[in-house]
Amino acid sequence: MKVPFKPGTLIYPLPAVMVSCGDQPENYNIITIGWTGTLCSDPPMCYISVRPERHSYDIIRRTGEYVINLTTEALVRQTDWCGVRSGRDCNKFREMHLTPEAGQVVKAPLIAESPLNIECRVIEVRPLGSHDMFVSEVVAVNADERFIDKGSGAFQLNHAQPLAYSHGKYYGLGEKLGSFGFSVKKKK
Repeated sequence: MKVPFKPGTLIYPLPAVMVSCGDQPENYNIITIGWTGTLCSDPPMCYISVRPERHSYDIIRRTGEYVINLTTEALVRQTDWCGVRSGRDCNKFREMHLTPEAGQVVKAPLIAESPLNIECRVIEVRPLGSHDMFVSEVVAVNADERFIDKGSGAFQLNHAQPLAYSHGKYYGLGEKLGSFGFSVKKKK
């Protein structure tokens, strides 16, 4: 039986990503984001939603750029720490022993320890309430070659042990249950 439940954002699990921003080493910062996702595949577009009072908000608004860095089980402590500490008070790269790395297109740094870095350029900022959505064009992607299948050239994030976030908790993704289209595939 279903029972009424208060309206809320209950679409879980979500990716837990570290978003890096800044255009010079002195203002580099990292913010952990749960409100992120794909908007369009052609052209490639995504979004992040950020509270205006967060330190990274003004940096991203000013520069119009950021990098979505996918996280892994090995980065769970850094992911959480960068979400609860403010870049106003510390250098998150230094404190968490993360390595800023130059991207292909944007000035915002990549996080070298992330298996996949998605360079983004903001095309619209949409105020939504508690958060503003940064609608963005994906301008470059940087993949750790260890996770690229030599035969197919496909990026295999599952081998990096990606991190998910659900109701205030972090999880690994677990075992594979099927592949796209498996339910209609003809049996041999």
